[in-house]
Amino acid sequence: MNKYKRQTLEDVVKEAVERLSEDKLAEVFDFVSYLLAKEKREEGEEETELDPQKDPILKYYIGGVSVEPFAHKIDEILYGEED
Repeated sequence: MNKYKRQTLEDVVKEAVERLSEDKLAEVFDFVSYLLAKEKREEGEEETELDPQKDPILKYYIGGVSVEPFAHKIDEILYGEED
């Protein structure tokens, strides 16, 4: 892809993204994250360690299952164990 075609495509994508709702924007982020991870795997650069500083989803989600409603009976649900 030549430089000008890429720039035009980037501009069109940016304009389209600016018009999306927050929910749809989150979907775009998920898809872009998937594409970047796929590209890394294909290049043999797969990360082996999760790093919340590099991944904004991890940064905000860590500990998400320690609050209600997720924490309620989590061991029983996951492992069939009672408290």
